[in-house]
Amino acid sequence: MPSTSAPRSARFWDKIARGYAKKPVSDVASYEKTLDLTRARLSSGDDVLEIGCGTGTTALKLADAARHILATDISPQMIRIGEEKARAAGIANVDFLAATVEDTRLDGRTFDAVLAFNLLHLVQDLDETLRRVASLVKPGGHFISKTVCLEGQGWYFKPMISVMQVFGKAPYVNFLTIDRLERAIQSAGFEILETGDYPAKPPSRFVVARKA
Repeated sequence: MPSTSAPRSARFWDKIARGYAKKPVSDVASYEKTLDLTRARLSSGDDVLEIGCGTGTTALKLADAARHILATDISPQMIRIGEEKARAAGIANVDFLAATVEDTRLDGRTFDAVLAFNLLHLVQDLDETLRRVASLVKPGGHFISKTVCLEGQGWYFKPMISVMQVFGKAPYVNFLTIDRLERAIQSAGFEILETGDYPAKPPSRFVVARKA
C-alpha cells in the first residue's frame, strides 16, 4: 500500500483488531483447504514471510511447516494480538513485525516463500506491491496468495462497500477479476503453478506461483 495511505489504513485495522480476532472463520472448509495446500509447498528448512498477517492465526497454524515465519501487518494492534497468541501457544519460530511490504527493514532480505492471504484486494497499487513481493522471494521460491475477486460478482458490492467506507466501516477495496490478478502476478516475474477457488463464490482465488 502506498505510504500516504498507510497511517489511515493502520488506524482502521487497529480499531477493529480485537473484534477481528474474536470473529470465527466464516468458511472453515475453504480455510483448511488453503492451509493444506500451502503446507504442501513449504518445507521444514524454509524461511517464510507473511504479509498482511492480521492477528497471526495462519502464521501460527503453519509454524510447524517452516523453519521460521516473519508475520507482518500494517496494524500494530493486530501484531500485538499475534504476539499474545504466539506466547500463549508456546510457538517460538514465528516473529511479528508491524510493517507494510514496502518497509525498508525488509530491504536486502529474501525468503523461500512469501504468503499473502486476503490482502491483495486491499492494496491500492497491485502491480507495485507484486514487484516488491518478487524482490523478497528467492529465485525458485514461492509466492502463495488467496484473494477475493469481486469484480462482476454482484451489482451491489461496490455501492455497499462505498457506503460502509463513508462511515469508516470498510477499508479500500480493489475490485479485481481473476484474470487481472493472475496477469499481475505473472507480470511481476512469477510462473503460476496451481490455482483454485476456496470458496467458489465470490471466488477467493488461491494461487501458487514460483519466481522465475
